[in-house]
Amino acid sequence: MTDPHANAHHTKLEILEAKNAEALLGGGQARIDAQHKKGKLTARERLDLLLDEGSFEEIGKFVMHRSKDFGLDKEYYLGDGVVTGYGTVNGRLVYVFSQDFTVFGGSLSETHAEKIVKIMDLAMKNGAPVIGLNDSGGARIQEGVVSLGGYADIFYKNTLASGVVPQLSAVMGPCAGGAVYSPAITDFILMVEDTSYMFVTGPNVVKTVTHETVTSEELGGASTHSTKSGVTHFTAPNEVACIQQLKQLLSYMPQNCEETAPALPYTPADEQRPALDTLIPDNPNQPYDIREVIEGIIDADSFLEVHQNFAENIVVGFARLAGRSIGIVGNQPAVLAGVLDINASTKAARFVRFCDAFNIPLLVLEDVPGFLPGTDQEWRGIITNGAKLLYAFCEATVPRVTVITRKAYGGAYDVMNSKHIGADLNYAWPTAEIAVMGAKGAAEIIFKREIAEAEDPEAKLQEKVDDYQQKFATPYRAAHRGFVDEVILPSQTRQKLIRAFKMLENKVDQLPRKKHGNIPL
Repeated sequence: MTDPHANAHHTKLEILEAKNAEALLGGGQARIDAQHKKGKLTARERLDLLLDEGSFEEIGKFVMHRSKDFGLDKEYYLGDGVVTGYGTVNGRLVYVFSQDFTVFGGSLSETHAEKIVKIMDLAMKNGAPVIGLNDSGGARIQEGVVSLGGYADIFYKNTLASGVVPQLSAVMGPCAGGAVYSPAITDFILMVEDTSYMFVTGPNVVKTVTHETVTSEELGGASTHSTKSGVTHFTAPNEVACIQQLKQLLSYMPQNCEETAPALPYTPADEQRPALDTLIPDNPNQPYDIREVIEGIIDADSFLEVHQNFAENIVVGFARLAGRSIGIVGNQPAVLAGVLDINASTKAARFVRFCDAFNIPLLVLEDVPGFLPGTDQEWRGIITNGAKLLYAFCEATVPRVTVITRKAYGGAYDVMNSKHIGADLNYAWPTAEIAVMGAKGAAEIIFKREIAEAEDPEAKLQEKVDDYQQKFATPYRAAHRGFVDEVILPSQTRQKLIRAFKMLENKVDQLPRKKHGNIPL
């Protein structure tokens, strides 16, 4: 005998599914077409590109909003503007949410937020990354404070998940107001050129308050955030390229804080790199590109640079060494002589802390003449911001190896993963200069009176400069003290590093028991 209630229930579901399909294929089709005209994909098309074929399992497909105000009781769509679930990327489990701009502009409602929170809870319980594909007009205005509460629920879960599982945010469309703070708490942000933007207050509010006329792209587009603010770590010319970046980024990191990143098969070969022996210019003031050093050390074509267009005086990114994932931080002599400034310090500190949170060993390539001088830096807080990088290295318990390629001057020597702040192994090339400051500046201070009283001050200065260089501007004095473990030929660097990281792979280091430290923010 057939249960009439069951039939009624099935009929309701069929009506809802039909209505949802009609919205997407009828009135909603126009919105989908509009997306495609802008070069944007739909929420499900993005998931199809990201996840392994046939691996996606949707959660909350039949969820609908609960609000009945301002006409919402006349429009219901299954899923309520966000597709959530889990699947695999290259065979590894991930949890995903993809906001659907064709349903209420992707606006966040109470139930929309609940769906996102649910997959974040599952990700933490099961130890797998969370990937958010953001494309939303912001809070659903018709729901008022309930929508704002939904955002806060997500922020709270982002914070709890931080350092537990990797969290990646791809901004595929608008992301404004309170919506920006969820991506900001996650580990990495990716943006698409010309179709995505992020800002707390939009162009209209800016014009009203500050009388500035600015477009959405100028105010918060991918180019702006990748070069000026540093908010985004990666940019892509289109959504397909952005999703490929996401997949590549995932390959360098573990599933959670208890695991290590997957290693690729590797067959040892001749690890000598003769080209590195002639890379450093004879003139200590002549620049070179630290990326050439990186490429000469790592596995071929394995470097994925992070924040490539922001704070270019320091280079950070992921690479592989003998098949194993490592994080690299290197001063860039080709930009501002490789000095540390506010942006470089915060950029590197953030990267170091991510690597430490997820068991990714750190390689530091050092060529730093000091911190950038000037009133602008001092007044904007170079002291506090420089201390962020110092704190990040001091706190890191992963294997840490430093190679000093040329200059290591002043307090910047200490900050760049020196032996004194817990580095496991420190190597130096013969070209390394480890000193309080450059030889000329040091000689002018130490021998000021002697130079002034000399018959030929210029000759006396040069004599003292040469004397200082011989005594201090070499790696050997530091090596005598044990601050440098070995002075090596550049061509030997790759071989030494492979062996060093292999030796350190079971490193265990414990920080003092505490609730948490107080990093200088």
